[in-house]
Amino acid sequence: LKIYSDFSKQKGSPDSSLEVSIARSTRFMTAVRHIGYDSAQERFICEWGTLCTRWGVNKTMGQIHGLLLISPDDLCADEVMSRLSLSRGNVNMNLRALEQWRLVSKVQKIGERKDYYRAEKDLNNIFKIIIAERKKQELDPLITLLKEVDAVHPQCEHSKEFCKVTKEIHHYAQKADHALNAILSSKVDWISRILLR
Repeated sequence: LKIYSDFSKQKGSPDSSLEVSIARSTRFMTAVRHIGYDSAQERFICEWGTLCTRWGVNKTMGQIHGLLLISPDDLCADEVMSRLSLSRGNVNMNLRALEQWRLVSKVQKIGERKDYYRAEKDLNNIFKIIIAERKKQELDPLITLLKEVDAVHPQCEHSKEFCKVTKEIHHYAQKADHALNAILSSKVDWISRILLR
């Protein structure tokens, strides 16, 4: 375009056919970029939803989180419904669940009656939240169970094996608990630190 502009200045009035061709090419490239972005956005939301199922949340909740995560603006439930083709009940239920996980916060806008939602975007905080929730759902109940069965005393071959195995599991579960608590209480960006190592 710069070469064409310089050439036009030297030769006088621009050739209209060349001008039209350049305008069409510009519109085409803009359309290609737009299609590419839409496809990439849709793919990310879909895959993020699948990934979130491994954290212990449902796919729809993950997709809503993915949409809010990449959105530059706060979104209301109606916008989420429209973008993901979901029912109002489904969106409202999953937004409440995301709030409980602290992955999403409710935002009030002046002059608006609707509630808007904003995703936590600090990856360090996101991973800490996920670890805390998984720990609460999986590790904490296991430790509680192991404390209860610690009261069993070995009296035969079977009970000896039971006590040996459960005590060993309890030992490693407590180590994992201490390690996770250290990560959760750390103010250091531990993800970056681990990656740099």
